Amino acid sequence: MTLARTRTPSGPRDRRRLQRLTLTSSITGAVVVAVDGSVLTVVQPVMQRELHASFAQIQWTSTAYLIAVASLLVFAGRLGDRFGHRRVFTVGALGFAAASAAIGLAGSTVLVIGLRVLQGVFGALLQPATLGMLRAAYPSDRLAMPIALRTSAIGLAVAAGPLVGGVLAVHLGWRSVFFLSVVPALAVGLFVLLVRTPETGTGVAAARETGTGGPAIRDAQAPGVRTPEPERTEDARGGLGLPGACLFAVCLGSLVHALVELPGAGWTAPTTLAVLAAVAAGAAFVVHERRAASRFVPPGVLRSVPLTASLAVLVSASAALFGTLFLGTYLLQHVLGLDPFRSALRMVPLAAVMVLGAPVSAVLQRRFGHRRTAVGGMALLALGILLTSRLDGQSTAVATSLAFLVVGAGFCPVMVTATAVVVREAPLGTEGVAGGLQQTAMNVGPALGLALVTMLMGVAAPGAGAGFTGGPEFTEAMGTALVVLAVPAALGALLALRLPGRTDGGRRPSA
Repeated sequence: MTLARTRTPSGPRDRRRLQRLTLTSSITGAVVVAVDGSVLTVVQPVMQRELHASFAQIQWTSTAYLIAVASLLVFAGRLGDRFGHRRVFTVGALGFAAASAAIGLAGSTVLVIGLRVLQGVFGALLQPATLGMLRAAYPSDRLAMPIALRTSAIGLAVAAGPLVGGVLAVHLGWRSVFFLSVVPALAVGLFVLLVRTPETGTGVAAARETGTGGPAIRDAQAPGVRTPEPERTEDARGGLGLPGACLFAVCLGSLVHALVELPGAGWTAPTTLAVLAAVAAGAAFVVHERRAASRFVPPGVLRSVPLTASLAVLVSASAALFGTLFLGTYLLQHVLGLDPFRSALRMVPLAAVMVLGAPVSAVLQRRFGHRRTAVGGMALLALGILLTSRLDGQSTAVATSLAFLVVGAGFCPVMVTATAVVVREAPLGTEGVAGGLQQTAMNVGPALGLALVTMLMGVAAPGAGAGFTGGPEFTEAMGTALVVLAVPAALGALLALRLPGRTDGGRRPSA
């Protein structure tokens, strides 16, 4: 890719305009994905009843998508680094719209799951580009607020998605909620296709303006000298790493299948084969990563301890959050007897605190440093999960809303802080890969969290399957599962101790 694709800004006003366009595109793309995930959460109990699916089957409508996304995000990040984040973003957005429409027309659980895999493929193309474009447009010391605004928009989507989806599910059925993503995804895809938002070139200009881009960029400041593309690391110039992505998908998918099926089926031949497949694919993945020239996880990207710690924190936090939301939805609808819309109202405090708390988290991050902010957030997240575990059929609206509020207040600073560290620590030329790794963590975590709570529910309430009616058995099983789910949150607090303290003024590492 060359800078000929995007005009280098001629002055501060042009740079600010291009940055605003980039931020708009990034936020819209992230919101489309967030809306899709949030509306699915609130209608899953309804889907389970109407599709006559088991508890284990319905979780695959989420995890199938998450596994596809998690496996291909780094690959998609490399595509963006190689061919331009704008191109990859456009293909992902348009494909995501088509897959969403097809899911809305699907007539069986198997077809829904298959289409969710396809949607995950396009979601993988869409997501890393949203962060890659931001990193290309903003210098390191100005990334915190754009990321915080992106997080606020995601929180707003999480708030509005279930409310709108709940209304649609009540009046038009669960299928209608999948059409929510069609128009926005088409709109943002066409917008980025027709309006030239900045690729790497704007990031060069921003880095040159603040002197954070290294000698190769600062030396290009002489008048009349064409600004060069940032020097690419070996990781950025390597292959696309598709074999590693496939091995990772087989390993993760087999592991989730084994976790979900083991409580009900026991050590049957399919379960045993799933475990063996996970072990074999995992071993092959490790061998491949050591020998291949094009690796799924580039060594130059993961050489930073703060970066790897941030990814681990995101996995543990998102696993805890999404496992809690999955069970919390069943609590609201099966235990308390609420419809999708009223259950979405109970969850509004979680999304609201993410909207309002993201900019605050950026301020806390600058004042107290990444480490303290993330550790405090993880501790608050664990507290919120424990509060949720105490809810039952007699819980009031205040009690349920307070529990979800604490969960959101804990997750928000963790997401903002850990994401900022991941993007900030990315070596030059690997912005898309770093964005892919961040999104991979944010999809691996939920997949494992959903598989974990499904397994725990199968152990605590064996044989319930599609017959969960919200009785004492379910409530007790849910409470136990949530207590166990607080463990990943506590582990994430320990991992957050490896994050850097106060910021160092935007210094960027080299590979």
